[in-house]
Amino acid sequence: MKKEITYNDLVAMNPCYTPDEIGITKGFKMPVVEFIKEYRDKVKSKYDIIWVICRNDYMTDKDLRLFAVWCAREALKLVDNPDERSINACDVAERYANGEATDDELTAARAAARAAARVSARDAAWDAARDAARDAAWAASRDAAWAASRDAAWAASRVSARDAAWDAQIDKLITYFK
Repeated sequence: MKKEITYNDLVAMNPCYTPDEIGITKGFKMPVVEFIKEYRDKVKSKYDIIWVICRNDYMTDKDLRLFAVWCAREALKLVDNPDERSINACDVAERYANGEATDDELTAARAAARAAARVSARDAAWDAARDAARDAAWAASRDAAWAASRDAAWAASRVSARDAAWDAQIDKLITYFK
């Protein structure tokens, strides 16, 4: 795992804006945690930090999956009566990340979460919670963490609430580097 982020790393990710736009110039190199703390409020969207960090370059598959599960559980807190299949998908994905569930169990949980996803949505928070739970069960890669993070944050209806959700996610991300 990379312990530092460089200017070249950022450029190679093909971001929607250049690192120079937020004060990162050629030759830049910084430890991951320091980067997160320094730039979380300088990027155009706090979500950009999550987008950069949730990669196999910086986090293990296990940590990416556990982060996705955490995000899904945070989104499920926004739902009055979350579907048990979504909760189970989180439980199975967490057990899978810890080597305590099989591929077959994960596949079954994913199928059940997909079935829950076909149920008509009651509101935006429900949509996000369902999608985040499905994404957490779907893959161990950056994509699941990225999607679960996005879905959990978008569950918040206002920009300030969304930023607060992203701040919470960024704070959680930092714990994986200690």
